[in-house]
Amino acid sequence: MFYDARANDHGLAGDPFKALIGPRPIAWISTMSAEGVANLAPYSFFNAMAEDPHYVAFGSGGPKHTLANIRATGVFCINGVSADLAAAMNKTAAYVGPEVDEFKLANLSRAPCRTIDCPRVAASPWALECRLAQIVDLPQTDQSVQDWLVLGRVVAGHIDDRFIRAGRVDTAAMHLVGRLGYAEYATVESPWRMRRPD
Repeated sequence: MFYDARANDHGLAGDPFKALIGPRPIAWISTMSAEGVANLAPYSFFNAMAEDPHYVAFGSGGPKHTLANIRATGVFCINGVSADLAAAMNKTAAYVGPEVDEFKLANLSRAPCRTIDCPRVAASPWALECRLAQIVDLPQTDQSVQDWLVLGRVVAGHIDDRFIRAGRVDTAAMHLVGRLGYAEYATVESPWRMRRPD
């Protein structure tokens, strides 16, 4: 089938866009408000953008608490989501007021970040401490919600030692969760290797 993405005239029951771009890694972003309230929320428009130095990017639709906190403090932490944390991650997707600490809402323990003033998820298999590099206002149509692209420079990383084996990170052992379309997720379990031609 062909459809015009601008008109979204695909004729399907739901927009296929997110189902096509998947699985997408989930950025479980922790921040701290200027008032000292911890915030934790999942974002599935997320990925790594550069290797040297390391940059990550995520998309935020609408004026959310995460974006407001990053604007105020200039820092954020991205926490990896393993299968055993999926239910807690989903709890932190709830629409709640800025006074609500999602760590408490999801009954999650915090761990301190080392280089930024922000907590991280203690049980997460990995976390990346980031400093804000840039926020880009994405062009919108008259009917759409404002979206922003947030670019962060990674300044520090945390890896659960259980997943470092023979000098490598065993990504599959983390059972990381990825986002598909609609209300569907996937879990990384069966890696395979393919060398690119040199």
